Amino acid sequence: MAGIYDPIPTREVAERLRGAAQDRLDEFDDDAVYAYLADAVYQERSRLERSRGRWMDEDKIAHQAIERAAVATRRARRDQERAILELVDGYAHEIHNRFSHRTHRFATKILPGALTRLLTAAQPMDLLGGGFDPASRMSVQGDVPLLKELAKTHTLVLAPTHVSNLDSPMIGYAGFAAGLPPFIYGAGLNLFTNPAMSFFMSRLGAYTVDRRKKHGLYKHTLKDYSVDSIGRRCHSLFFPGGTRSRSGRIESRLKKGLLGTAIQAWQQGLAAGRPHPEVLVVPCTLSFSLVLEAETLIEDSLSEEGKSRYIISDDEFSEPRVVASFASRVLNLDASMFVRFGRPMDLVGNPVDDDGHSLDQAGQHIDRRGYVADSSGRVVFDEQRDRVYTEHLADALVGAYHRDQVVVSTHLVSYAAWKILEARHPRLDTFQRVLLSPDQRQIENSEMLQALGHLLEQLDERAARGEIQLALPTPAQSQTRAHAVLDEALDRFSQFHARPGLERRGRWLATEPKLVLYYGNRLAHSGLQIGTHP
Repeated sequence: MAGIYDPIPTREVAERLRGAAQDRLDEFDDDAVYAYLADAVYQERSRLERSRGRWMDEDKIAHQAIERAAVATRRARRDQERAILELVDGYAHEIHNRFSHRTHRFATKILPGALTRLLTAAQPMDLLGGGFDPASRMSVQGDVPLLKELAKTHTLVLAPTHVSNLDSPMIGYAGFAAGLPPFIYGAGLNLFTNPAMSFFMSRLGAYTVDRRKKHGLYKHTLKDYSVDSIGRRCHSLFFPGGTRSRSGRIESRLKKGLLGTAIQAWQQGLAAGRPHPEVLVVPCTLSFSLVLEAETLIEDSLSEEGKSRYIISDDEFSEPRVVASFASRVLNLDASMFVRFGRPMDLVGNPVDDDGHSLDQAGQHIDRRGYVADSSGRVVFDEQRDRVYTEHLADALVGAYHRDQVVVSTHLVSYAAWKILEARHPRLDTFQRVLLSPDQRQIENSEMLQALGHLLEQLDERAARGEIQLALPTPAQSQTRAHAVLDEALDRFSQFHARPGLERRGRWLATEPKLVLYYGNRLAHSGLQIGTHP
């Protein structure tokens, strides 16, 4: 059976997806087929009109297909189905990118010396050279040896938190450095506009996701692609949050569509009697001291437009010089990035043992096939039941994100600063606090240290119970721990942002409320208290 290690041609992928689409159409009546096609035509025409003729090559091809589909809506069902399958074929060719062993070996070999070039080069050959060593800056945590063993007999679905557009290459390198197999993952079409990025991402396992296409036909094709890939034993990576966290908070509400494809692929594998059909989900929590797009993300979160916008097309990541500046300054900080692989779980959210067997709350083995099979062992497909299972899985992932979160100094100091501003201005809402005058948003150094002392005591207790992870500096002999945390955070904030989140001015700390809110939000779910304040 072909998998990521034996990639199949795009034409074969397209045939598989057309087959899945035809199976779906066979369950539709005539009115449903018409509505399915008409919705795609309407939404794609609207999208293309909004682009005002500024089309990429794939948009020109899409326009021609949509116009043919529009004609088909006025004809017989047979013509409508043919138009639908033509669209599916086009989407399959857009989505699928063939994994390349050769490129994967080359990229992982040069990546330690060329990450900044990977992000900013104009041409693939510009990638040679550089001096960045991710291994010395990134901490990869978790039971990696267990994941390596389980990957031999199970298909792994990696489910990370989503912080930045840097997440995918950083996770990719972390997995390579840890000896894990490659993962395929969906990457936004906007990330393929950089020729060097496109060249490597398309051969490192990235497949294309165009989030501008919001109609059911495209979404079904994307899900069918995921089901087919997992069924071929392609280890896969999904960002369950769907997009980068605008507010800086750890995701608490997950998009379950792609997660649901894992349980569908598992059942298909069981029903077909495929070898090694079992699928496990691995939570992965990312913690970065600084985030390239922090200023734009929090602005978007605070704005009314941010409530509906799904793609930021003009943030810091789109400016090569800004990316290069961030990479050269921040990615060279010691221990500034943490990638923590959590304990794997089954597709219902149950923990598993070292052999991949599901466990109940008492630690007893469960035959997880019983969740989807009848008394005779025959797999029973039930979409409503599977949605409930995926809800349980999503809840388990959120719990894992909280347990596996790695607290760093910039997060902790920002959380303390925002809590102090909240206590000082209890009648103001979030939008009013971020607009405080410079004098109103200053915090006395001693007040900050007192707040940090309270927070550190609570964090130590939680870390001892395994409820959270800490990566805070060790104080020098003349320092308290709170001093060490504050000094490191101030140093890191000074590395990149034009207006640092916090900056020392004599006995005062000047805050930039929006950045303090963004970085502090990483602990917003924690309920940590800073004590009393005047």
